[in-house]
Amino acid sequence: MSSAPLHDSIVFNILDHMANGTDAAAAAVSGVTGDGLGRFRTALRLLLGAALVFAGVGHLTHQREEFQAQVPDWFPVDADLVVLASGVVEIALGTALVALPRRRVAVGLVAAAFFIVIFPGNIAQYVEGTDAFGLDSDRARLVRLFFQPILVAWALWSTGAWEHLTRRLSRSG
Repeated sequence: MSSAPLHDSIVFNILDHMANGTDAAAAAVSGVTGDGLGRFRTALRLLLGAALVFAGVGHLTHQREEFQAQVPDWFPVDADLVVLASGVVEIALGTALVALPRRRVAVGLVAAAFFIVIFPGNIAQYVEGTDAFGLDSDRARLVRLFFQPILVAWALWSTGAWEHLTRRLSRSG
């Protein structure tokens, strides 16, 4: 069996269980059980942490102007200040995802909330037709919008926050 079908099976089974609200996404993963799933989840958490640190550094350095272009004109705070602050937050979240595994659920919830809070900037980029990061067409900017929910799900699943939330909701309902 090649790795591509296994990968596809893993991704689709995880997404299926997440969509159905079950807290047993681990049981849905074909070919990955026990410690294998834990390592996979940890790897995704670490990858997300590294990506956030990388993006945060970009906010503070070489991609600062591109990130400024994503701050909506209507936002009442200076675009450069928003970019600097969000860069610092991304570095902090990324570092926490890597360095604080015992706090991963809380960090995952905060990271997911952060991805939701910055989503209006992505919408504004599409609505206003702002070019940044190679997104130089309405189609490219529209496609970009669909990646934000994936980031939210990634933050929640890779940290165990998804299961935490579903357990809490099932107890309260």
